[in-house]
Amino acid sequence: MSLIIDCHGHYTVLPKGHDAWREEQKAAFKEGRQPPPYPEISDDEIRETIESNQLKLIKERGADLTIFSPRASAMAHHVGDQAVSEEWAIRCNDLIYRVTQLYPETFTGVCMLPQSPKTNSPTASPCSMTDEYWFPIYEAMCERDVPAMIHVSGSCNPAMHATGGFYIAADTVAFMQLLQGDLFGRFPNLRFIIPHGGGGVPFHWGRYRGLADMLKQPSLDTHLMNNVFFDTCVYHQPGIDLLAEVIETKNILFGSEMVGAVRGIDPQTGHYFDDTKRYIDALDISDDKKHAIFEGNARKVFPRLDSQLKERGL
Repeated sequence: MSLIIDCHGHYTVLPKGHDAWREEQKAAFKEGRQPPPYPEISDDEIRETIESNQLKLIKERGADLTIFSPRASAMAHHVGDQAVSEEWAIRCNDLIYRVTQLYPETFTGVCMLPQSPKTNSPTASPCSMTDEYWFPIYEAMCERDVPAMIHVSGSCNPAMHATGGFYIAADTVAFMQLLQGDLFGRFPNLRFIIPHGGGGVPFHWGRYRGLADMLKQPSLDTHLMNNVFFDTCVYHQPGIDLLAEVIETKNILFGSEMVGAVRGIDPQTGHYFDDTKRYIDALDISDDKKHAIFEGNARKVFPRLDSQLKERGL
């Protein structure tokens, strides 16, 4: 392997001033006043949070590069209004950029998009991902030749656990919405990564193949799987084995979401649940297929990253 590219990283342990300001921003919105100025955060504070968390684990587990994004559970698009969401997105994205400038060999940045239900939903209930309302975003993605990860944030329903319920359900819902529409007929170069191994999709692959047939849609390999990719944020070996058996290698990108949803040590293996590189290493597949999962597929899905790596001689 020349590079191990982790497509799914979040800045989960942040400078304290950043999180404190967010709480003040939310309180200010509720009280109808302006939030205080965003605090000064030093490079040393960023180094401390990164070097003792993601950077430490990347080195220990043998990865090379992480595609790094803001903390998903804290995006909280339902909080405040569009102005609150925009300001929060700017602050989170700026921190990601600063990480990439401090550690350019290890992190490349991706952003969160500001969203607010009152602004971003054209109907009383959330619209499908294939709705024309979203086309301007898709047009911009195609123009810039960038993919998007379909990653929800925290649930505002206390009965829906965020990482164990809402995330996996939303991943599955997103795939079904894409199956029902013809988004890639209109945007043939649009690319989506559905995280967490595609939610429940690989386990129910026959269901979705059958539904495509019942709905008079083309087969999944041509209808969706030139444009939709799953990552390997699946936290046990049998799950990764199933993913690799059911989904074509070209549609799988290595991801760990380390220091994220599941942070503990698996008592059955003695290793961290989110040390997903171990699961890929243990797959009974060819070296060429492992190379595609670890590096090749990411370079195809993220062509701008591929260009940057080539400029570095990688």
